[in-house]
Amino acid sequence: MIRAQNIIKNFGEQQVLKDVTCEFERGKTNLIIGRSGAGKTVLLKILIGLITPTSGKVFYDDIDFYDLEKSQMRELRMKIGMLFQGSALFDFMNVEENIRFPLDMFSKMTPKEKLTRVDYCLERVSLTGNNKKFPSELSGGMQKRVGIARALVLNPSYLFCDEPNSGLDPKTSIVIDALIHDITKENDIVTVINTHDMNSVMEIGDSITLIHEGKLAWIGNKDQVLASNNEILHSFIFASPFLQRLKSGLVQNK
Repeated sequence: MIRAQNIIKNFGEQQVLKDVTCEFERGKTNLIIGRSGAGKTVLLKILIGLITPTSGKVFYDDIDFYDLEKSQMRELRMKIGMLFQGSALFDFMNVEENIRFPLDMFSKMTPKEKLTRVDYCLERVSLTGNNKKFPSELSGGMQKRVGIARALVLNPSYLFCDEPNSGLDPKTSIVIDALIHDITKENDIVTVINTHDMNSVMEIGDSITLIHEGKLAWIGNKDQVLASNNEILHSFIFASPFLQRLKSGLVQNK
């Protein structure tokens, strides 16, 4: 479990996060949603230590993250996997080298053990045999899967995904969502996903945290979205004309 407690973040005179408290559970895909500028990306960065909160605490299980010494924080970060919005692969490295990079940095594995782990992660994301290809030779969806494999290579307890479906077509997005969801369940990971994708919300939203204008606006799951009377949630979920028509149809059929 990860818990953000009374998080406040100011940038100069602007308060971006306003006393946000929320939890992200193990074995679930925990989604953070909200409009651009709502503060959800700042919250994600605070959870992983890229931004320090003005006040408040972040707990990893029973560990106070911001109370750790640098060496302790480094040790905890070794348990964190990160999937970046643009995959963030090194263009000059092939697939195998990209995935192996965290092992080279943080593990004491032998070269043979590293290759075994890389091959396992490639198999898990259905990219077996693509070791020697370079990112430029891969589709956007394949690059994203390599990013997932790299995030998993250290066998993390916590996985953070920043807009994992950004730039992907709807069919590929569904594949990526399903892969992240399955990996979360199989490995009992605390997975936190920052997303705008409504398909992700309705398909893999085991837990959903809505941030609106820096405040916590709603917490629930995918099964509670349509039944909720939260106006902020509905204005976000049903923003497109198509979903507005869907909402109207649901209301008329009640």
